[in-house]
Amino acid sequence: MIRINQIQRGWANYFRHAVAKRSFHNIGHFVWWRLVRWQMKRHRWSRKQLRRWLTTPNGYWKPINADGTELFNIAAVTVTRYRYRGAKIPNCWIGAEPQAT
Repeated sequence: MIRINQIQRGWANYFRHAVAKRSFHNIGHFVWWRLVRWQMKRHRWSRKQLRRWLTTPNGYWKPINADGTELFNIAAVTVTRYRYRGAKIPNCWIGAEPQAT
């Protein structure tokens, strides 16, 4: 679980400046289901037993934990875009004087 979290945090830090919110949601959904299916196969659980493992007595879903390590929710990463600077970006060609040869 620690290695999965490290990989997800690395991807999230790299791509958080792009338009990646929907991709983060899809990756988080995919990883969650892969871990759930792995646990179901490993313990030979039915969906009822899985629901008993991952829900509180009130019926709310709990995050997946393993040895005190909680699965990182990559969809919760804030996506920030670079600020639009427009004409404020310096241009090296404007204002340059021609060199005498």
